[in-house]
Amino acid sequence: MANGQVKDTMLADFIWKNAEDLWGDFRHTEFGKVILPFTLLRRLECVLETSRVKVRAAHEEHKDSGLAVDTILRKLTGLPFYNVSEYTLDNLGSSKTRQNLEDYVSKFSGNARAIFEQFEFASTITKLDKAGILFRICKNFAGIDLDPKVVPDRVMSNIYEHLIRRFGAAVNEGAEDFMTPRDVVHLATTLLLDPDDKLFESNPGLIRTLYDPTSGTGGFLSDAMDHVDTYSSKYSVPPVLIPFGQELEPETHAVCLSSMLLRTLASDPGRDLSKNIKLGNTLSNDQFRDDRFHYGLANPPFGKKWEKEQEFVERERREKGFLGRFGPGTPRINDGSMLFLLHLASKMEHPEKGGGRVAIVLSGSPLFNGGAGSGESEIRRWLLEQDLVEAIVALPSGIFFRTGIGTYIWILSNKKAQERKGKVQLLDATTFWTPIKNEGNKRRKISDDQIREIADQYLAFESSRISKVIESTQFGYRRIKVLRPLRMALHLNPEALGRLKEHKQWQKLSEAEAKAWEKALTPHLGEVHDYGWAKTFAEETSAKSKVIEKVGKAFIKALINTFGERDPQGEIVLDDDGVQVPDPELADFENVPLGQDIKDYLAVEVMPHVPDAYIDESFCDDGDKKVGRVGYEINFNRYFYKFQPPPKLEEIDAKLKQVEEEIHALLNAVTK
Repeated sequence: MANGQVKDTMLADFIWKNAEDLWGDFRHTEFGKVILPFTLLRRLECVLETSRVKVRAAHEEHKDSGLAVDTILRKLTGLPFYNVSEYTLDNLGSSKTRQNLEDYVSKFSGNARAIFEQFEFASTITKLDKAGILFRICKNFAGIDLDPKVVPDRVMSNIYEHLIRRFGAAVNEGAEDFMTPRDVVHLATTLLLDPDDKLFESNPGLIRTLYDPTSGTGGFLSDAMDHVDTYSSKYSVPPVLIPFGQELEPETHAVCLSSMLLRTLASDPGRDLSKNIKLGNTLSNDQFRDDRFHYGLANPPFGKKWEKEQEFVERERREKGFLGRFGPGTPRINDGSMLFLLHLASKMEHPEKGGGRVAIVLSGSPLFNGGAGSGESEIRRWLLEQDLVEAIVALPSGIFFRTGIGTYIWILSNKKAQERKGKVQLLDATTFWTPIKNEGNKRRKISDDQIREIADQYLAFESSRISKVIESTQFGYRRIKVLRPLRMALHLNPEALGRLKEHKQWQKLSEAEAKAWEKALTPHLGEVHDYGWAKTFAEETSAKSKVIEKVGKAFIKALINTFGERDPQGEIVLDDDGVQVPDPELADFENVPLGQDIKDYLAVEVMPHVPDAYIDESFCDDGDKKVGRVGYEINFNRYFYKFQPPPKLEEIDAKLKQVEEEIHALLNAVTK
């Protein structure tokens, strides 16, 4: 491979060509388990090349001395890892390749060996050896120059993700679960860090922590650290970011481990950053349970069910309430992305310790899913009422791999500038894209200039064509239950009388009583009476009859139920206390903007159309106990909608005529 930087896709394709040697001996679904660990191995080998001889010599000299050999060897490499083997991929030999390669891997320091253990690399080596292609694969990778001077960290990260996407797509797996396009990563990082420019300038060498709960291959962590490294041209002593992450999938976790293993801090070059990258389920096994961070970055899976974590999440919510992560509520079981939103909010550093900021990529569902009182709405409510939502950026469609759904970056902060308090900035960046060659259904990207323009609009915090500054309360509403009285009239007819005879209250009558009631009702068949007539009729009939005992409420109710019919012009039904009974079929709901009096709303918006409407005073919010349930939703279209007038009739006619002519021409061509 020639010296100098190479394009990441070209290099990934070159590495992927090893698949040609795997066909026949490995299923295509297994290619990634070979190609990824060998790529990582070659990367580590290239990084250690300049210190390899010195490290081996030092190890031989000090291995039996009782000194801290580990510390000595790390100092020689200038990295938190080393290898003391005599082998490289280029000198394993063709006769004992498996044994020598196993020896080579085993003589990495423990933090590097852990990467290959997660790939179950020993098993892969054995399979390659049995297939007779291990030596060939080793020689292939030995010929790839992955030295950081040739392939920088950012390009290497792209290569890892390109390879993962390739073998993930081969088995139709959701590779996009852990694949965040580099342009989206860089935009999120820029939005997260740029507002702290003044903080960095006034505090040279400021140390800050960075956390990604769904770290994948470490793209967010690497990009943020790269972003801060560029500050060296602006500040005499740039800030320092210490990365922390957790990942669910062992293979992507292994890639992230290697990325962090290769990174060093100028202020502490021997520090092993890979120790901060944990394996496990963030929702059910938070390995940073008591930690908080200055910055958070994440792209949790879109639309993934969380039923496997449900028991743990719900138990934490019951036991810890708002002292835990999920106190505000939980979303519906088919999409757990809002749980990560709450998780990151709970991980923000306390304001008195510098505060925290978060950038998280989400689909559109968390903006509006769930009505008032639902888990989703309660999560939005808590975030907005706690004044944690600083901005939300709508991204262009077609910029993610294998999905075209709308996506958004949420910016959370518990250290808002004074002018941002109580407000949320909405940014419509849907038109900020540049077409690219289709890659995994990614048809567009956000260019560096466009990222800068979006960030500048965000930092300006002004209303413009793409930016709207909204009071947080404008997203809220109070959902009231509007009732209307039950109006009924009694329609006496033979069919209803037949139903009455089948009623259990009629069945309790004696034969004489039944005949007396039928005789009393028959003359009224065909008549329509007010609702109150049933009670009057029953009491009068009972008083006049010699065989009917005193009539009870249950029998009167039976009369009403069988003869009663809803009638808009009928009498309002009252209960025993004289209170009007609501008609359940006419009940409706109205969303009243927060800050508007619900009675005023009813008088202006409802009663002109239905004068007898009234508010159900028992339908109250669980939080503030006031009438009506509070809900929050963030509707981008409401603030950025542009009316497009329909085409003129002449244009429609012309278009139809053109289509008719095209159809006619096609038919002529077929029939000739």
